[in-house]
Amino acid sequence: MIFRHVSGTVSRFVVFSTVLSLALSFSAASSWAQKSSGGGDAESAAVKQVVAGFSDSFNRHDPHASAALFDEEGDFTNMRGASRHGRKDIEQNYATIYAGPLKEAHRVDTVKNVRFLSPDLAEIDATWEMTGTKAADGSSNPTRKGLLDWVLKKENGQWLIVVFHESEFPS
Repeated sequence: MIFRHVSGTVSRFVVFSTVLSLALSFSAASSWAQKSSGGGDAESAAVKQVVAGFSDSFNRHDPHASAALFDEEGDFTNMRGASRHGRKDIEQNYATIYAGPLKEAHRVDTVKNVRFLSPDLAEIDATWEMTGTKAADGSSNPTRKGLLDWVLKKENGQWLIVVFHESEFPS
């Protein structure tokens, strides 16, 4: 009888401790997520500034400035699935397309969401709209629209693009 009473007390204590631990864990995670996903904080603004810098360098057709926003070992994948690795290769890619089919292109990028995966790792979702692009035959393309999905890391106080994925909506 006494053994049963002690066992019941221990069981209630274990259940109570588990529930309390879970509640505190969820509360801490929720608090960190609220702080880290806030659109008005300095880190979120700094990440959004990288997107604005990319739009600006793209619209100036400046391959060096576009590539400078990438991590030295960054990865770029365009809407057709072509990939480039490393800042130097990414810069060469931009030099080629800025002199060719995107010579007169203009884009607007709009950040929809910034999510911090850790204090020095962020993910953004953005939409883009591009005008002035040329088809292979030199004719003008209609306005193009799509999505950006990037992962950025903070290194030495600067946010850099680590992974750049771009997709295009069907016409």
